[in-house]
Amino acid sequence: MRLLACDTALGACSAALVEDGRVLAHRWVPMERGHAEALAPMVEEVMAGHAFASLDRLGVTTGPGTFTGQRVGLAFMRALKVALKIPLAGVTTLAAMAAQAKEETGAARAIALHDARRDEVYVEIDREPVVLDFDAAVAALRALSGPRPIALAGTAARRACEALANEFVPSQVRQPDARWVARLAAGMPATDDAPRPLYLRAPDAKLPKARP
Repeated sequence: MRLLACDTALGACSAALVEDGRVLAHRWVPMERGHAEALAPMVEEVMAGHAFASLDRLGVTTGPGTFTGQRVGLAFMRALKVALKIPLAGVTTLAAMAAQAKEETGAARAIALHDARRDEVYVEIDREPVVLDFDAAVAALRALSGPRPIALAGTAARRACEALANEFVPSQVRQPDARWVARLAAGMPATDDAPRPLYLRAPDAKLPKARP
């Protein structure tokens, strides 16, 4: 299976072309903004020498992430899905980071915690992404059962490890990577449905109120 995946949901922009688990091309650039301008040239670079018609599937991060960043990747890949008439799989940013952390650390399990501001974090435990107060997230991790150590990924990982026992280890993974989006998307059931953005809370920006 040949799969093109991208991520624009958090503090990086990436694209990867993966075939049967082997990375054919990959670009990853940390950035807080500018994903909309960066994504198309990045995909073009990754697909250089490869026909879009050779793709079997697409993958994209659905969130949690920034309101604008999530929509950039989803809109781009939805357009490709329509043009190419192939499945598009949605992967959470937290699942992508956790999968990478597990592979890189060799831990039996990995969990991503990402700073959501307001002293809150995005965390995905047992495939259920939620936003929690940092202290509540630490308590939830401490209560986990199962094999240890557990690797932590995301921008809140190191802080969480400092608050927990030695059964948790920080990984080097801080942002999602399209390589892992592709690998997770490859194992998901094919569907004609387009993935939707995953919003765990309302955006900070508010529309102006109408004048009376």
